[in-house]
Amino acid sequence: MRQLVLMAAVALMLPAADPQYESAKRKLDAIESREVKRGSNVTFTPREINAWARVKVPEIVPEGMRDPRVELGEQTATGYATVDFLKMRQAKGESSNWFLTKLIEGERPLKVSVRLESGGGRCTVFLTRVEISNIAANQTVLDFLVKTFFMPLYPDAKINEQFALDYDIDRIDVRPAGATVTIKK
Repeated sequence: MRQLVLMAAVALMLPAADPQYESAKRKLDAIESREVKRGSNVTFTPREINAWARVKVPEIVPEGMRDPRVELGEQTATGYATVDFLKMRQAKGESSNWFLTKLIEGERPLKVSVRLESGGGRCTVFLTRVEISNIAANQTVLDFLVKTFFMPLYPDAKINEQFALDYDIDRIDVRPAGATVTIKK
């Protein structure tokens, strides 16, 4: 009987599964396993995208990033988070010199905007703006941030250059109401 009470208490303390995250995960799993019919569309709502980000971002960036969220526009997306670049580097086992430590330590609001072009099984993600503490980063700072923080997390990522879409995806269309993935016919 004690075990049953203990299990019930633990179950009540665990967060309930987010239905928006579960929906996004089912859709992603169906695309990845190629279960979506040829010529079909799969739409991810902003709520599903944000629920997915709340679960997955801490798995990808376990230290130094919190409160991720995304806003969608016409073929654009803007991501927001509170970041501590020093903690992100340290979590990856990277050390920083004294000067760099003083530049990047502490939490700051981060805003990253991209524009997406896709079709014919190809896609390009253009980095259009990065703001740290509400100050726009110039090209030198952007290059540093991409090289130092983004590429170590995603070494195969392509920024401002075309890449092939996988899983039989023909294109991805982004609108304020959601991101739609179209599977090749």
